[in-house]
Amino acid sequence: MAEDRNKNTVLLDLNNEVFQENWLDLDKGERDRVTNTLRKLRQLTWDQVYRDQGLKWEKVVSIEPPKGIDAIYTLRITQARRATAYRDGNFIRLLSIAPDHDAAYGKK
Repeated sequence: MAEDRNKNTVLLDLNNEVFQENWLDLDKGERDRVTNTLRKLRQLTWDQVYRDQGLKWEKVVSIEPPKGIDAIYTLRITQARRATAYRDGNFIRLLSIAPDHDAAYGKK
């Protein structure tokens, strides 16, 4: 059972330049909240991510995903901000941190 859980545990990909820039440009308090969410994600399985009401994993239909990516999603990375990401196997590939809720959905 524990082995199955480890196989489905979320792995983080933080190597996107835009995501890194967005994260590092935040004030210290907000940066720390992002870090706490990333720590939380590392402890979850994908099923838990989908059901977690705090993260609110949502498909973005207003943005066409790049070739080779099925869909772009948003998740609540802090109380005030959402991150865009996509799933690639067990990896969550983080793309950006939006300055507000609407921007994450391509509305601004």
